[in-house]
Order: sequence, then C-alpha cells, then structure tokens
Amino acid sequence: MFVLARAVTYATLFIALVLIFVPGQILESSGIVRPAALGAVEIGGLVVGTAGGVVALWCVLAFAVVGKGTPAPFDPPRKLVVRGPYRHVRNPMYVGAATALGGAAMFYRSLPLLGYLGLFLVATHAFVVWYEEPTLERLFGDEYRAYCAAVRRWRPGVRSETGT
Repeated sequence: MFVLARAVTYATLFIALVLIFVPGQILESSGIVRPAALGAVEIGGLVVGTAGGVVALWCVLAFAVVGKGTPAPFDPPRKLVVRGPYRHVRNPMYVGAATALGGAAMFYRSLPLLGYLGLFLVATHAFVVWYEEPTLERLFGDEYRAYCAAVRRWRPGVRSETGT
C-alpha cells in the first residue's frame, strides 16, 4: 500500500508541474483563455486529453502493483513492468502525457501549447534514450533486452519477426 501512495504522490507532482502548471503559464502568457463555448474541436480535445490522462494513470498503477515501485527515476520499480499498457508500447506513460498535452492544445486551440508539446516530446525522447533505457538494461539485463526486441519504444504494437 505504501508503494501505491508513493507512486500517486510522485505522479501527482509530475502531472501538476508538466501537465498543469507549465501549460497554464504558457496559456496565461499568450493570453489564451478557456473557450466560451464548446464546439467539436474543444470536445475532441477533452476526449483526447482524458484518454491520455487515463493511460498515464494506468501506467502509474501498473508501476505500483506489478513493478512494486514508482515512475520516479529515484524510486523505480523493483520488477520490469511489461503488462497492461506496457505490453503494447515501451513508454506508454509518456505517450499518455503527450496525448493529454495534445488534447489541451486542441481544447484551447493553442499553438504555444502545441510548441510545448513538441519540446516535451524531444526532451522525453532524449531522457528515454540516454538515461532510462541504459538504466533499465543495467537493472534488468536480458529480460529488458528481450522486451525491447519485442515491443516498440513509441508506437503501439508488437514487432514482427524482422524487428520492424
């Protein structure tokens, strides 16, 4: 139960900073306010954003329940998590967060928020390639290498026999 509390705490801090505070500052500084009426684009943004949030939260739960750890780099899972959304893509938490940001950009029709999404994607990719993947390979060895060979980094789906 304690690991779940830690996971929820760290996830809440991440969400508060990366998905609420920074986007709020971007919207405020660019003068963009909540739409007066909800049209198709705004409703689509809500649906996309909510779907991304659900995926990210599912990942937090998988880390706590299956991995016995948290998404925080300083308190990682004790077991490699390859179930739930991790069966389909190696980084579903980041995909979910990016999807939530994309939904917010749609909802607000905000190009600056879309730019922030681009920066988030570049920073996340760099973090995954230069820190997360080498760390996971060191911690989990052959199990992680087999997982990488079977599951794509960013696009959902299982690799074919040829590795594509």
